[in-house]
Parts: sequence; structure tokens; C-alpha cells
Amino acid sequence: MKRRNKALCALIVGVLFVAFVAGGVLSVRQLGGLPWQTIGRIALSAASSRDPSTDSSSDGSASSGDVMPSDEAARRYPKAVSPVDFNANGVDDYADIVSGARTDAEARPTYDDGYYQGGYPPADRGACTDLVWRAFRAAGYDLKAMVDADIASDPAAYRAVVPRPDPNIDFRRTGVLDVFLSRYGQKLTLDPTDHEAWQGGDIVVFQNVRHIGVVSDKRDRNGIAYVLHNMGQQQRENDYLAFRKHMTVTGHYRFDASKVPQSVLRAWHE
Repeated sequence: MKRRNKALCALIVGVLFVAFVAGGVLSVRQLGGLPWQTIGRIALSAASSRDPSTDSSSDGSASSGDVMPSDEAARRYPKAVSPVDFNANGVDDYADIVSGARTDAEARPTYDDGYYQGGYPPADRGACTDLVWRAFRAAGYDLKAMVDADIASDPAAYRAVVPRPDPNIDFRRTGVLDVFLSRYGQKLTLDPTDHEAWQGGDIVVFQNVRHIGVVSDKRDRNGIAYVLHNMGQQQRENDYLAFRKHMTVTGHYRFDASKVPQSVLRAWHE
């Protein structure tokens, strides 16, 4: 009797195993025509449905009730004001950078990190790095031209992230912007709970080459700065640094135009 039960159990396990393998094969065949990036996004979507804090496409935003009132934030964490107004519009650089980043965030361009001849994607498309150069454009800087000039003047400084420079894409690489900002920005704390050190217009880099955003002038109720960034999510100004799980912060910079040599400094021209 025991032998018969064991044989029956083995048969059931065998049938289940064959069904599992067959289902896996069919799934792979269905995905076979898709690029691996798409497959990865499908997997990420499935995983994030189980844990919203890891979702790069979900809203992930706090409600307006979770935002610290601006007068309270200004009192507790006085805003950093840039001594530079590069485009001479009567607004300091940091405020302009926040404004430019917010304009892109509110426009919600379709997420697109593809390669474009000439470098720039269409105005209604973009990735995390596109929000950054558009933010700098609002302050009067041509970030692409500055990055290209800096790579040309010191290729060794960028060799780890661009062994073969390509002006069509270099300024849209997070790793390249990380190097550029480490050269021409103040290096600041990586700890989001050091509240006063996080100011609107700062640039934050995650995992060196994975993601980048602009620090907002908004804060949550606990003083954690919001981030303006593009992961393809619906709400692109959110409390990402306060998420239970978020990518590791590896860079936090405050751009300092006085550090940029004249041979590299470029103004934006329409």
C-alpha cells in the first residue's frame, strides 16, 4: 500500500513538473519576439505590483497634505540661493533649475532613452537625464555643449563612463553627468535625513549610472526633500527619497558655475 502511495505521489509530481516546464516554454515563446528591455520592464511591473515602493512606473507621490507648508519649510530649512543669475532673468540659478525641472515634470514627456542623431530627443519625449539638461536650460546653460567641451578637454576623466565619446548621447548618460557634476559642483551629503543640506536645484544621482534627478523646493512633513525626476511614472515630483525602498544615493551636488572654466562654459541659444 505504501509503495502504491509513493508511486502515485511520484506520478503526480511528475505531471505537475511537466506542466510547469511546458508553461514556461510557452511563456518564453510568447516573449521571444520582444526585446530584453521590454521583458525586463514586464518583470519589473510584476514585481512592483507586489511592492509599490519599488515601482518605477507608479505614482508614488505624497498627497498635498503630506507636503510641508512652504512658509514652515522656509523657516526651518532656509533656501540656498545661488550667487549666480547666469541668464540675467532676475532669478538665481538654483530657482531657475527647479523651475525648469518642474516644467519638464509637469509636461510628463513619454519615457524614451533612445539614441537620436544630434543628441536631443523630441520635446515630448525624454529620460531622467533629459529632465536635467532641460532644467539647466531654464537657467541659461547649454549642458550638452558643456559636457561635450569638457570631455574633449579631458577625456581621461570620463574614460570609465565613455571609453568612446559620442556627442549624440554622452550628455544623456547618468554616469557622464555624475562625473561632470563631481568636477563642477559642491559635493554634499548622501543622507536624505540631513534635511537642511538638501536644497532646491541640487542634483541627486542614484547608483552612479542608473538614475538622476533634480532636488525640489518642496519637502514632506518630516523635512525630506522631494525629487523632480523621470522614471516614466505619472507623478514626477514626489517623495522618492522617503520611499521605504529606493535606489541608493551615490551623488549629491550643487552646481557651481564659478568652477567651470571659460573654455567649457556655454550659454543656451535657441
